[in-house]
Amino acid sequence: MIVAPSILSADFLHLGRDVEMVNESEAGLIHLDVMDGVFVPNISFGFPVIKSISKIARKPLDVHLMIVEPQKYISQVRDCGAEYMNVHLEACTHLHRTVEAIRAAGMKPAVTLNPATPVSLLEDIIGDLDMVLLMSVNPGFGGQKFINHVLLKIVKLRKLIAESGSDAFIEVDGGINLDTVPLVADAGADIVVAGSAVFGSDNPRETIARLASF
Repeated sequence: MIVAPSILSADFLHLGRDVEMVNESEAGLIHLDVMDGVFVPNISFGFPVIKSISKIARKPLDVHLMIVEPQKYISQVRDCGAEYMNVHLEACTHLHRTVEAIRAAGMKPAVTLNPATPVSLLEDIIGDLDMVLLMSVNPGFGGQKFINHVLLKIVKLRKLIAESGSDAFIEVDGGINLDTVPLVADAGADIVVAGSAVFGSDNPRETIARLASF
């Protein structure tokens, strides 16, 4: 399992220290949640913080935009050094155009689905994606309880990917911990985003290693 620790749960007073911990861990990505207080009921951090993190990050950056009109910020995300730019299907009126623009900017396009958004809506775009992120909580806050229905969505998405010949990764975000990671692994996920479970643990590097072992 690829682990993407979520910086939203890091200690912002010691952000450099926490990023270095992730650098030295078995994590595969660094997950960065940008929230605007409009698409989701919270505000997190913006591009200056991501750009600062990119200066010391030795893991690829997975930037998840929980914002309205994410297509307006493709160049800013690129300039922050992101490998993946993750946009919500629910926020994109012209999703294919946005996905193509992300790839043209030199990043890997990813699309996120909220818990109530069906996987079937990806049928006509799955072949153009490098990653699909399934939210297993309602986005906007860390530390929420895992929504079990998302396990069925992982299975459906894995089937869709196989039938379409897509190479897209399946990423799952929300309520991921040592109890839920085996469930999403068995359902077919490739990547898990873990925030509170990592940064709230007594030994974050060990927790990352344990999550990665599934």
